[in-house]
Amino acid sequence: QVQLVESGGGLVQAGGSLRLSCAASGSIAGIMAWYRQVPGKQRELVASIFSGNTTSYADSVKGRFTISRDNAKNTIYLQMSSLKPEDTAVYYCNLRKYGFIDYWGQGTQVTVSS
Repeated sequence: QVQLVESGGGLVQAGGSLRLSCAASGSIAGIMAWYRQVPGKQRELVASIFSGNTTSYADSVKGRFTISRDNAKNTIYLQMSSLKPEDTAVYYCNLRKYGFIDYWGQGTQVTVSS
């Protein structure tokens, strides 16, 4: 069992930046990702990072968000810049191991004011 704990959310003005962190209680070998969800909508994949540090992003955040990982600290990050009100959501950290076992964090709220 792996525990994931997100931090770094908060309130920021449009155009501002935030960095989210996700600390794991164990190895983060596998695919790690950030998702976000707003009330009444499905959880949306924001960014993924694979074991070889290949990354992928949703079109809505390309060029503004950067996902990274520090395997020595069992931590991943999401650097968010040029934030928009539509980025407002609860952001969740996800670890997928062996292609089918999913671990989730408790989520951290990001609110972008206009």
